[in-house]
Amino acid sequence: MTKNVICLWYDGAAEEAANFYAKTFPNSAVTAVHTAPGDFPSGQQGQVLTVEFTVAGVACLGLNGGPMFKHSEAFSFVIVTEDQAETDRYWNAIVGNGGAESACGWCKDKWGLSWQITPRVLLEATTDPDRAAAKRAFDAMMKMKKIDIATIEAARRGTSRA
Repeated sequence: MTKNVICLWYDGAAEEAANFYAKTFPNSAVTAVHTAPGDFPSGQQGQVLTVEFTVAGVACLGLNGGPMFKHSEAFSFVIVTEDQAETDRYWNAIVGNGGAESACGWCKDKWGLSWQITPRVLLEATTDPDRAAAKRAFDAMMKMKKIDIATIEAARRGTSRA
């Protein structure tokens, strides 16, 4: 295990979530599943207690801690995408697997973890030195759920999408 690991709390679904992330994102894997050596507040000896995994190269530990803590938007993974197909693929995988859409490229997976599926084009557009172009792209993003790259590019240019 690396020195700095993100610990994500689950209500019994750490292994299922880790397997989903490993299947969905490149450079992701489940590296270890550990069972409890004794009973614990939300489970019994022999049940999965922790799962070591990576998500897009980020080391994580899934903890089956029980129902008392929930994920919130205060923490999210930002997945930077290169094109619309990649954006669609990740968005559809998360939302289509029991997740939910949110605004401005955010969505939640079925375990309540927040994801920002963010095309590189959006990052470039909203940080454009031409602040008017950046504002147009930002304003277009504010109307979206899943990011539409062609619309962002058109807004940045100051043209409407054909």
